[in-house]
Amino acid sequence: MAHISGLVAAGVVPSPFEYSDVVSTTTHKTLRGPRAGVIFYRKGVRSVKPNGTKVMYDLESKINQAVFPGLQGGPHNHAIAAIATTMKQATTPQFVEYQKQIIKNAQRLCEGMKSRGYNIATGGTDVHLALVDVRSAGLTGATAERILELCSIACNKNTVPGDKSALNPSGIRLGTPALTTRGLKESDIDKVVDYIDKALQIAQDAIKISGTKLVEFNKVVQDNSDIKNRITTLKAEIEKYSQSFPLPGLETL
Repeated sequence: MAHISGLVAAGVVPSPFEYSDVVSTTTHKTLRGPRAGVIFYRKGVRSVKPNGTKVMYDLESKINQAVFPGLQGGPHNHAIAAIATTMKQATTPQFVEYQKQIIKNAQRLCEGMKSRGYNIATGGTDVHLALVDVRSAGLTGATAERILELCSIACNKNTVPGDKSALNPSGIRLGTPALTTRGLKESDIDKVVDYIDKALQIAQDAIKISGTKLVEFNKVVQDNSDIKNRITTLKAEIEKYSQSFPLPGLETL
């Protein structure tokens, strides 16, 4: 449940624990902790034989030994402390509100992109991610990812239904956890949508010159003076806007 572990912890999406004997997760996505991993396993009575003998779960030692010494060693105490802090924060009312706001922001992002003519896989989202199909704009996932990166918007290309190869995806994946951590609310997401749309419009104009091949597209965004100027202007506007939302703990940057 790596992507949704924070949402699960806050109780805003269904939990796998009722149904699964083993659950794994990273700790650095919606859980908002350090880059690490956690394995949960069920303990207690697994079943009862006809004669009344209890059969216990035996997952603990197998998992522990598989991790150490089977796969890794040398515990990082600073990371363990960070995980402990993360788990503590996940029990607070503020964390629950944070997760709820993540979903509100993601849904607002989806609605905004749809209003601009982009298709959203599954029609919307119930979690922290929006999967945007950019084929309607004449773009590929790679060209959309590249133009957004040049404008200081982080995303990644992603396959969408109908794609024939993961090597040439037609979508981009956008998430709201980091934006929400920085304090953005729904009205701020409207501005983010506007910036994304402006960047993708630049990509559309670049593709008219380059065609859809990424190599040629990269040449245009690097060498065409008009396209470069539009990217530089939009990038500066986005970076100025982002300064209104300082990084927690790094407010002076």
